[in-house]
Amino acid sequence: MDLAETLRRVLHASHRTRPEDLPELAMRVAPLLDADAVLLYLVDHQQRWLVPLTGTLPPARQPVSIAGTIPGRTFSTLADHQVPGPDGVSLWIPLLDGAERLGVLEVVGSGGYDEKRHDDLRVFATLMAELVVTRGLYGDTLELLRRRAPMQLPAELLRAQLPPLTFATERLVISGLLEPCYEVGGDAFDYAVNGDLAHLALFDAVGHGTQGGLRAAVLASIALAAYRNARRGALTLVETYHHIDRAVRSYDRSGMITAVLAELDQGTGRLRVISAGHPSGLVLRGGRVVRVLPTPTALPMTLGDLRPPRVIEEDLQPGDDVLLYTDGIIEARSPDGEPFGVDRLVDFAVRALADGLPAPETTRRLVHAILDYQNDQLADDATLLMARWLG
Repeated sequence: MDLAETLRRVLHASHRTRPEDLPELAMRVAPLLDADAVLLYLVDHQQRWLVPLTGTLPPARQPVSIAGTIPGRTFSTLADHQVPGPDGVSLWIPLLDGAERLGVLEVVGSGGYDEKRHDDLRVFATLMAELVVTRGLYGDTLELLRRRAPMQLPAELLRAQLPPLTFATERLVISGLLEPCYEVGGDAFDYAVNGDLAHLALFDAVGHGTQGGLRAAVLASIALAAYRNARRGALTLVETYHHIDRAVRSYDRSGMITAVLAELDQGTGRLRVISAGHPSGLVLRGGRVVRVLPTPTALPMTLGDLRPPRVIEEDLQPGDDVLLYTDGIIEARSPDGEPFGVDRLVDFAVRALADGLPAPETTRRLVHAILDYQNDQLADDATLLMARWLG
C-alpha cells in the first residue's frame, strides 16, 4: 500500500473533479490501497440512512439503515468495524470532516487490516471527507443524494445558512440538529469559536400570516445575519441582543423571535446566557440535571426596547453538557395528546448520555426520540444545540 502516492493522485485529480466524479476517483485509487473497492456513503438529512454515492463502476450498493447495522454502528460510535461481505472483507470507517459526521467509507478487500493499514485508511478517509465538503460546493449531486423528500422553500432558505452540525476543539464539543429538515419554519441555530470564547445561539421566529413558513424563515435569516454581524463586530452579549432586536424590528415590527444567546469561556467554564422569551436550557452533570437556566431574562426580539436584558452566569465543571432547545421539543405531543415535556426530555437526555456516545450521536438520538414520540409528525420545529465542556 502506497499511501503517499494515493494521496498525491487524489489531490492532483481533485482540482478538476465534480461531486459526481468522487466515486470513480475512489475506485481508481483502490488498488493503491490494496483494496478491491472503495465506496462512499453519505448520511441523509434526517440521519436515519447511509446512502451510497454510486458511480458507473461496480460493486452496486443500496442505502443502509443507521439503526441495527454495522455501517450504522460505525457512524454512531465513530469506531471502525471489519466484517465479511458479499465481495470480500469490508472495513467500515467513519467519514469525518473534523468532528462533523458525513457518512462512512467502505473498503473492500481480502482482509488483513493491521493497525498501520488501519491508520493509512483513516488518513485516506479524511481526505475523501474533505473532498465531499469542498466538491459539494460546486454542484447539487451530493445535496440531492442526502435528500429523501422534497425540500420546501423555507427549509431551502434556512438550512443553507446553518453551520456544520458538529464542531470540536480540545476543550469543547458543539452539536446541533434541526427537524423537520424538509419543512422547517423559523427555527435556526448558530455557533462560532473565537479564541477561548464559544458563541452559541438558538432562534425561533414566529411570523403572522405566513405561507409555508417563509416569513418565519426570512425573520430567522435576518436574526442569523444580525447575530453574526454583532459577533464579528466584537459586541458584548447584551449589545448583541439589542443589535438583533433592532435588525428584526426594522424589517418586521409585527414579527417576533424568541432566542437564547450564550457565551462559554473554554478556559474557565464560565457560561453566560440571555434567554429572550425562550425555553430554559439545562446543565447536565454526571447523569443528572444540576441546573435549569432561568427564563425569561429578556423579552422576545422586536420587544427589546421595552426592557433591558439580564445575563445569567453559570460555572461549569469538566464534562458538563449544556442543552439548549426550542419549544417544539417539549411541546411535541403523542398521538393521544400527551406533551413530551421537560421531564421526558431530561429522562431521554440522561439515558442517551449514560450510553457514553459521542455528542452528535446523543443529539441525534434525542431528536429521533421526540420524532418517534409523535410518529414523525412534528407540529412545530424542534431544534437542539448541545455544548459539552471538556475542561
